[in-house]
Amino acid sequence: MPTISMFYGIVIYLYFYDDERHKTPHIHAKYQGQDASISIIDAEVLAGDIPKVKLRLVQAWIEIHRESLQADWELAVNGQSPFPIDPLK
Repeated sequence: MPTISMFYGIVIYLYFYDDERHKTPHIHAKYQGQDASISIIDAEVLAGDIPKVKLRLVQAWIEIHRESLQADWELAVNGQSPFPIDPLK
């Protein structure tokens, strides 16, 4: 589970070969023990939960980095290491 970014206490990561459960490109966001799977395509929560304020930060970050996230998703589902992505500033 490579970490691709961290900001405001949120850790963003991808799993290798993670295209079976949700069938859509997504990231995982973890904040203080809570975890959510969030779509790269529309930034909607697919599963799990994180505080709404932190979710909005993740959604904004997805909007900014959608193209890079899609490229990292393709790498990860094929078992290759994704590249780090700049944090939200």
